[in-house]
Amino acid sequence: MKNELNSKKASVIGGGSFGTAIANILAENGFQVCQWMRNPQAIIEMNTLHENKKYLPGVALHEAIEATDDLQHAIAHSSVLFYAIPSQSFREIVEKTQGLVAPEQILISTTKGIEPQGFNLMSDVLRQVFPVNPVGVISGPNLAKEIANRQLAASVIASKNKRVRDFIQKSLSCSFFRIYVNADMYGVELGGALKNIYAIITGMAVALGYGENTKAMLITRSLAEMSRFAVSQGANPMTFLGLAGVGDLVATCVSPLSRNYRVGYAVGKGENLEQAIASLGEVAEGINTLRYIHHHATENGIYMPLVSALHAVLFEGAGVDQVANALMTGEQNTDVEFSLPRGA
Repeated sequence: MKNELNSKKASVIGGGSFGTAIANILAENGFQVCQWMRNPQAIIEMNTLHENKKYLPGVALHEAIEATDDLQHAIAHSSVLFYAIPSQSFREIVEKTQGLVAPEQILISTTKGIEPQGFNLMSDVLRQVFPVNPVGVISGPNLAKEIANRQLAASVIASKNKRVRDFIQKSLSCSFFRIYVNADMYGVELGGALKNIYAIITGMAVALGYGENTKAMLITRSLAEMSRFAVSQGANPMTFLGLAGVGDLVATCVSPLSRNYRVGYAVGKGENLEQAIASLGEVAEGINTLRYIHHHATENGIYMPLVSALHAVLFEGAGVDQVANALMTGEQNTDVEFSLPRGA
């Protein structure tokens, strides 16, 4: 492909709800947007009816969005590519774009998940496949259906590259969507991946009839567990006080719009995991993330009682009361993680 980029063309790789919401904001902000999708029927509906009927039914989309199944056409000349695909397909699709991406194109992941081989985050995958391209990640309390319906929301663009942060902040900011910046890409990504686990736990608690005090305790202890794990991996604990940490955790743990919350709720109501996933009809990233985090924490001696308990419930045949037991009988600790040395 030619290296001449159009500063007002953007590409979205993926046809799900968040990718479509991002595409719509870009189009409203004056970008020519090309959205790559696999589903032929969805492409027809996007280009003729300007609606993503499966993921954002009833939402009128901007006419400047062109849907296509041609990766080369989607990517050519774009200033920025947003990879908005489930984590289990992320590397496959990213590798399919090799040879189509110019070295100066900005590559942004919107995916909240972890790749099990090598414990890679999505930015790791992008950097491995495209070592010279500028890379960033978007994460935050971003329930796609609310954003698509123009409800006020904010997110974080994280990158070590200031040009990336400034460009994405300017490109996506609008009257209902505000973008903040952070240089801690690893911490922002880990926050986005880890919170899905705790949304499952909170959904279970609500289904079992626990009240507001329990939800508040779950969310705050989840935040401590998340930050403990992330810091062990080299992230900045202060990142977890922002939108990509506590903000995303709260939104995901209290909203029935959250896919992971709904899976947890279904399990709490007596469905097995397979039934809960089937009734959801969408990918719940927290299920796979739970497997990877539990394995990594166990191997590295990281104390994560809620993760261990949820893993026991979903994959080891334990009863759902195991989560409550883990919360109430685990080792005594400080209220705010890192405020005192462990054991002080």
